[in-house]
Amino acid sequence: MTNNAVISATKLTKRFDNFVAVNGISFEIAQGQCTGLLGPNGAGKTTTMRMIMGLSEITEGSLKVFATPVQDMERSIKARIGLVPQDDNLDPDITVVENLEVYGRYFGLRPAIVADRVPKLLTFMQLENRTEAKVMALSGGMKRRLIIARALIADPELIILDEPTTGLDPQARILIWRQLLDLKKQGKTLLLTTHYMDEAERLCDRIIVIDNGEILDSGSPQDLISRHVKGHVFEISKPVPPPLDDEKWDREDIGDAMLYYVVNPADILSVLPVDCVYRHRQSNLEDVFLRLTGRKLREK
Repeated sequence: MTNNAVISATKLTKRFDNFVAVNGISFEIAQGQCTGLLGPNGAGKTTTMRMIMGLSEITEGSLKVFATPVQDMERSIKARIGLVPQDDNLDPDITVVENLEVYGRYFGLRPAIVADRVPKLLTFMQLENRTEAKVMALSGGMKRRLIIARALIADPELIILDEPTTGLDPQARILIWRQLLDLKKQGKTLLLTTHYMDEAERLCDRIIVIDNGEILDSGSPQDLISRHVKGHVFEISKPVPPPLDDEKWDREDIGDAMLYYVVNPADILSVLPVDCVYRHRQSNLEDVFLRLTGRKLREK
């Protein structure tokens, strides 16, 4: 485990009877960075997160958080972790402020500390005008922001975010992105799962792509793009003309078209017939994700 690793996993494995959910993965999460754990439904992301939180026992391997084996984590260590769950589990019967105050008591925080932090967190998440509102009166975006504020009540060093912006409109997503980037500037360590590749590309310093319980690749978003999809992608309708039908091209069949991945767009443009129907754009993390995990629909 390196000196600045907040999480360190070595050959981490989780089995449920004969089903292997996580299959011997090794990784580290560096302090002060945002790391994205990406994968399709059933890839092993949630199981990995549950093991990190100490909510699911390890079958084999080693997993340490703050240099402490997760099976030995005491309350004081767990208090250094903030969790933003995917589901809305706010208390609907009490107000915005009361949700934060009650959660603060779970950590054993002194009332004076809670009273000081609550208004600051509400301002940080732009909820200062909803202090006395009941949860049921909040929009989806407001609820997500309140859940994030709640996760910060104990001033955690590590924040685990499970699909924090799922179902939100663009304005709410961008607001949350801005606040998460601010948390990173404060030195917080973020571990993020998301199905929005633009979100991962914008927020994450490092990406870990997982599928079938195994790590397919990891690196910065730009490293993954350069490694797997070159930097530029051309979508060319079938039938593709020669010489684009040559196997020398780095290409992918997507049904009614072919995708061509190139470093230099001129390599394709110089051989395209004038009547060829195509679309050219810069490649992105979504291209990487689909190329590594496939395009077949995954059902939960």
